[in-house]
Amino acid sequence: MNNATISVIGLGYIGLPTAAMFASRKIKVIGVDVDARTVETINRGEIHIVEPDLDIAVHSSVTEGYLRATTEPEPADAFLIAVPTPFRGNDHEPDLSYIEAAARAIAPVLRPGNLVVLESTSPVGATEQLAEWLAEVRPDLTFPQTAGEASDVRIAHCPERVLPGKVMQELIHNDRVIGGMTRKCSDAAVALYKIFVDGECVVTNARTAEMAKLTENSFRDVNIAFANELSVICDKLDIDVWELIRLANRHPRVNILQPGPGVGGHCIAVDPWFIVASAPDEATLIRTAREVNDAKPEWVLAKVKEAVARHLEANPGQAEADVTIACYGLAFKPDIDDLRESPAVEIVKALAEAHSGRVLAVEPNIETLPAKLGKAELVGQRQAGSADVHVMLVDHCEFKNDRPPSELSVDVRGVWGANAFA
Repeated sequence: MNNATISVIGLGYIGLPTAAMFASRKIKVIGVDVDARTVETINRGEIHIVEPDLDIAVHSSVTEGYLRATTEPEPADAFLIAVPTPFRGNDHEPDLSYIEAAARAIAPVLRPGNLVVLESTSPVGATEQLAEWLAEVRPDLTFPQTAGEASDVRIAHCPERVLPGKVMQELIHNDRVIGGMTRKCSDAAVALYKIFVDGECVVTNARTAEMAKLTENSFRDVNIAFANELSVICDKLDIDVWELIRLANRHPRVNILQPGPGVGGHCIAVDPWFIVASAPDEATLIRTAREVNDAKPEWVLAKVKEAVARHLEANPGQAEADVTIACYGLAFKPDIDDLRESPAVEIVKALAEAHSGRVLAVEPNIETLPAKLGKAELVGQRQAGSADVHVMLVDHCEFKNDRPPSELSVDVRGVWGANAFA
């Protein structure tokens, strides 16, 4: 198939690096996003997210005329959909409305011979549902679910597998799982990604490709849940969890992960629930792991409350309103600016709502706090040093050489010494 023009729908943490990667190979790329400010920023050759090397790639691609952003889809040879797949309501039901909106937006400009790839992490069956939405809008075209190999439009699922902070490298070097609705759909998608992917493109069907991404992140979630549960147990038994894990990991077949304040990000904190939604009676271990990790922020808050109580006990002349809490890190992982699904954000939000004194947030990778953090104040490390209670939530590189600012420290990342929960 001809890949002279590629359209990327959704210019966020995955869509924009993918668009820049194609454009860097001298392919004409039309990026589409509903946010006019995002479009304007990109068309100036600038970026609206933090990702190493992305700014250089976008600037050069825009300057050379290979990348252009718009708010409305235009005709292209291939369309990549990289929009969010959040939850609907509070019961973790997958919300496919963004995928549906993207499908209905591109449908009018589809032509015979086009390829549509769903990159958004999705519950099993989402790619087939995408094909149905496209067919509903374009009855004049044929699609794989009815025409098979002879369809006018090829449709495939190809989930991203990249680590924030290393997206530009991993897009090139990681293997890709390609799940076409037919073999010709898969072949077309492989030809597309091989424009820049050095890793192997492994072909399967659409449902298996969808499940592969969910399985990868569920595996990681279960392992993190083990570490987080272990940290709670060790705290109860007065054992240093960091030393324990170091000792246990000396076994040649043991590799326990590091505990933290919970699990965040747009993948690990979300994807396992897609499996649970598809098979609620069977996914018992996956559900339990999610519940363990989702409960960790409440445990952290309880430890902070204990620290505040100890401070007040040592300073009988003070009230809670006199106690300042400093929280270090808001991102969902170290050394990035991404706050999506971050347990640190939820912990600071809860403290800002419940604690009558000042709540300081130290996050070196952002310039303003999200509005939902209310009265919390964004400050630098030096300003936070005078706080009464210190809470280490994310081990950014800026924090790693620090000593505990005071004895009243709650360290859920093991940055401030042997005792994780002083």
